[in-house]
Amino acid sequence: MTKHHSTRSSGANAANGSEIKIDPQPISIRGVNVHYGAVQVLKDINLEIKPGEFFAFLGPSGCGKTTLLRLVAGFLSATSGSVAVGNTELEGTPPWKRDVGMVFQSYALWPHMTVRKNVAFGLEERKLPRAEIDHRVDAALALVGMSHLADRRPSQLSGGQQQRVSVARTIAIRPKVLLLDEPLSNLDAKMRVQVRQELRDLQQRLGLTAIFVTHDQEEANTICDRIAVFSDGEIQQVGRPMDLYAKPANLFVANFLGTANIIDGTISVAGGSRNFITASSVMLPVDETAVVPEGAKLVFRPQHCTLSRVDPSDVLLPGLVESIEFLGASVRYVLKMGSDTILVEAPFQSESSVRAIGASMEVFLPRGAMLWLKK
Repeated sequence: MTKHHSTRSSGANAANGSEIKIDPQPISIRGVNVHYGAVQVLKDINLEIKPGEFFAFLGPSGCGKTTLLRLVAGFLSATSGSVAVGNTELEGTPPWKRDVGMVFQSYALWPHMTVRKNVAFGLEERKLPRAEIDHRVDAALALVGMSHLADRRPSQLSGGQQQRVSVARTIAIRPKVLLLDEPLSNLDAKMRVQVRQELRDLQQRLGLTAIFVTHDQEEANTICDRIAVFSDGEIQQVGRPMDLYAKPANLFVANFLGTANIIDGTISVAGGSRNFITASSVMLPVDETAVVPEGAKLVFRPQHCTLSRVDPSDVLLPGLVESIEFLGASVRYVLKMGSDTILVEAPFQSESSVRAIGASMEVFLPRGAMLWLKK
């Protein structure tokens, strides 16, 4: 093994990505449909992913996000539609010829091989010269901070270390696109936070185009440039994390991305003003410029409410404190407003400022925070 340590002087350059040259490519997904027998699992998917973008497929289990990822990787074929990386249509191209690297949820490391051999495996299969293989392995291991563990086997590594090896193996082949299939799901909560930031840093240093599949909206929000939210085989909305949170396209997106209050009711017009009448007959004024589609529900975020009126136009929400959750920096109140339950998050100031369970409580909602959404 000593011969492998003779090239470690390249590690400093490898660590900042200068040893690994990757040309980021756009991904174009057009009119993709996938059927499993009579069941349609992807329905007219259209996406344009930019070169060097960290993009997320986000949604619950069974929504089609992993199916689309495997389609890009070449493990599945579409019933109709096309996938292109750069200017190359991938229809009929086998996975090993797509210049696409996949990091699996299970890490998929060979247990009998050392870290170095695992990282070298794909390069050896491509029959690259030995010197080139050693050079690429050194660079990839240095990039993920695993050079010092090159001679260990997977069983001697932590989950986070195994995931880094899996990433190094993928990076070593210098793919045009990096695909990440729920790569953090086997890690504990603290390690997930660390590794997801490492993935983001790595992606930015290399300038890679990456697709990250997850059901965890916090993971997608914290590291991805844009997100496609999936449900039942369809894309519900595409956008930046902050835009999706602030301006969800429908009730599913609002409810899936963070916590949302969703209140049913009807619009009533009387005396030249509009009001939203909740199911329990609470009347809430509606801004005259607000566009309220037929059958829409009132949606707002818990943190948009305040415990005192900030603006004269703020809408009063009267309620009774049903329960309290102390979250450290904030307090979450569960209020009963008639037959509706609403959540309100307020900054924690002192114990004496926390309202008691059973107490009457008035909270205020800015009219600009009132969203009117349908399914």
